[in-house]
Amino acid sequence: MEKYTAIVLAAGVGKRMNSKIQKQYMLLGGKPVLFYALDAFEKSRVDEIILVVGKGEIEYCRKEIVEKYKFHKVTKIVEGGKERYHSVYEGLKAIDTADYVLIHDGARPFLNQQILARAMEAVKQYQACVVGMPVKDTIKITTEDGFSKETPERKHVWMIQTPQCFSYPLIFDVYQKMLQNEDTTITDDAMVLEKVKGLPVKMVEGSYRNIKITTPEDLLVAEAYLGDIFQDV
Repeated sequence: MEKYTAIVLAAGVGKRMNSKIQKQYMLLGGKPVLFYALDAFEKSRVDEIILVVGKGEIEYCRKEIVEKYKFHKVTKIVEGGKERYHSVYEGLKAIDTADYVLIHDGARPFLNQQILARAMEAVKQYQACVVGMPVKDTIKITTEDGFSKETPERKHVWMIQTPQCFSYPLIFDVYQKMLQNEDTTITDDAMVLEKVKGLPVKMVEGSYRNIKITTPEDLLVAEAYLGDIFQDV
């Protein structure tokens, strides 16, 4: 039986929220934003959760999130690093053994069981997959000075979300290689695999509601989604 481990990233500072409270701890429907991602994994086929938090936040998260809401699948809480990829690596190092790892932003509260089922099946078949959705708007590629130079077909352009799912030995290996000479252009886990190994990553359908809470406007949208009985999949 395959073992699945989720790494939930909650180490972000959230400068764009213009708040002293980190976005993952802000209240959404009376609960911290982080609660919803952890709850989705707790109710899924995932075997364990590694929670990656900011410096000095381990005890707070243990008492106010994990113990308070009884997340039994959270086996370890570790401190993240300076950049996102440092935090991911800390999570990867904390795993004792796993076949597959699902890396998810703690500030994405609308992860659901349908998305997880699609991602967990795809990673078994392809060894690397990323949740996302095709863009709705026309996209322009611009020159350095801001002039349009190319318009890619929308059907080939996706918005990338999380979880991003990989064979654990594969992603751990490429992260170790990448960190030997850090690439500051890396913005997601799929890029590490693409740049280090040159391997393609399978896209898996997520949801247009699987948004990341980044700005105050996102929190308003999230409140609206939370109160909407017509939840999409």
